[in-house]
Amino acid sequence: MKEQFEMFSAYNRWANAHVYDAARILTEEELNRNQGAFFGSMIGTLNHLLCADRIWMKRFTGEGEAPTALDTILHPGLAALEDARKREDERIIDWIAGLSEARLSGTFSYIPVTNPTPVTQRLGSALSHFFNHQTHHRGQCHMILTSLGKPSLALDLIYFQRREGRQWL
Repeated sequence: MKEQFEMFSAYNRWANAHVYDAARILTEEELNRNQGAFFGSMIGTLNHLLCADRIWMKRFTGEGEAPTALDTILHPGLAALEDARKREDERIIDWIAGLSEARLSGTFSYIPVTNPTPVTQRLGSALSHFFNHQTHHRGQCHMILTSLGKPSLALDLIYFQRREGRQWL
């Protein structure tokens, strides 16, 4: 199970880098234009991804800053947001690398942001959601780019595996 999550954490960093590469070609107006995604704009969606990752990492590790709302704009500018994203991706990779199989099959407890009722679940299943959530919202980033007439992104896991993650083929 650990190897799977190591792959997902490396893929996550790779896919995020591609999304930010594409976002850098957008004008300030395009970055902030509401394109109908869950969090409206590219900047809103990218901020949500960072917010959610920080919330989950705080739950997983007990450390770090975690916003109290899923739509918090942590960084209104793309450059600062990208720097924070890179640091968070490295934090995720390092944390996953330190996990044991026993820890992954164990449980943890937390209180959701949207419904303050305590939840206990297996760490492995929560990590599956964590990485799937990122993929879901990167898909919305893809939609935002194409709706703005920009090139589409090739973010499928198999592209990562064939190009940079060959050990997981």
